[in-house]
Amino acid sequence: MIKVPQVYHPKFLLGLGSHELEEFAEYEGEKAFRGRQIHEWIYQKGAKNLEEITVLPKSLRDSLHHKGIRVGRLDEINRVVANDSTLKLLMGTIDGEIIETVGIPTAKRLTVCVSSQIGCPMGCRFCATGKGGLQRSLNVNEIVDQVISVREVMDRRPTHVVFMGMGEPLLNIDSVLDSIQCLSNDIGIGQRKITISTVGLADALPNLARLALERLGRVKFTLAVSLHAPNQDLREVLIPSASSYPITSLLRDCKKYVEFTGRRVSFEYILLGGLNDKDLHAEELANLVSGFQSHVNLIAYNPIDEEDFRRPSLTRINRFKEQLEEKGIAVSFRASRGMDKDAACGQLRRQQMVEPKSTQTIN
Repeated sequence: MIKVPQVYHPKFLLGLGSHELEEFAEYEGEKAFRGRQIHEWIYQKGAKNLEEITVLPKSLRDSLHHKGIRVGRLDEINRVVANDSTLKLLMGTIDGEIIETVGIPTAKRLTVCVSSQIGCPMGCRFCATGKGGLQRSLNVNEIVDQVISVREVMDRRPTHVVFMGMGEPLLNIDSVLDSIQCLSNDIGIGQRKITISTVGLADALPNLARLALERLGRVKFTLAVSLHAPNQDLREVLIPSASSYPITSLLRDCKKYVEFTGRRVSFEYILLGGLNDKDLHAEELANLVSGFQSHVNLIAYNPIDEEDFRRPSLTRINRFKEQLEEKGIAVSFRASRGMDKDAACGQLRRQQMVEPKSTQTIN
């Protein structure tokens, strides 16, 4: 029995490339140019449903609808804009789940922080997302739509995408890599402006490098590893999953990734006041990441209700950064955005689920 390619009977059209949509149109008995029309209306004109693609014959739209084929856009549930213009969107899925995504604007760039899962199984203590556990992983259309939705609401073209929202991207690697391909080829965001952030999974980094090379043809995106501690004992306190993946093994896999891809690794380090931001921690961290192509990105903790961690002072942040620089470590500090509107990942979603009437909607 000949297996019909998935592209010929998709559930959602969003996520398919131009060539795939051409093949899909021909399978439906249409000319290839119909696929190119669908592509334009989804990716450039932002069609949310088949009825909006008026360039298609009504008979074709009706036929696709009857077959259960949809564009695959999400429904906007809520939007909140912080004083610094950071946008948080809550999007509803076809099965009634909620996705959180963030648009972070500056004068020259617009970064979209996308989620890869609904919830998260990793349970990092400083993260609001993991408090509710994992519901499921996101499909390609649900990931790509986050970028399109931010583009529409902010009326600006996104320049960068970071997989730093809800979920662990490496637990949804197929959809993440397919999304990167779509974002690059169909929306025009180059791989070099895309970042995958991971807390670290055993053997996942070498596998990521291999799969990315196979699927994308090259590995140009940035890998960001959420380290958050300079030693195993403290990392296990903050990240429960670290107990089964020692920090020495994680660093070994990071070096393998660098050797395989030629791309440096960025280490994310959330500074928790009085817990991991002392002078001795800075020295430990410098010793840990020295010796191979890497960069440390410091982030000040954004408080969540469920934990008593505190945000370090600016003086302590600067001191920590200076100590790393003195050791020859490439380091930067990422300023927090959206602090007045529940900036921590997953907070707005949890608020919507617990107190749906208390959220602020801006039309």
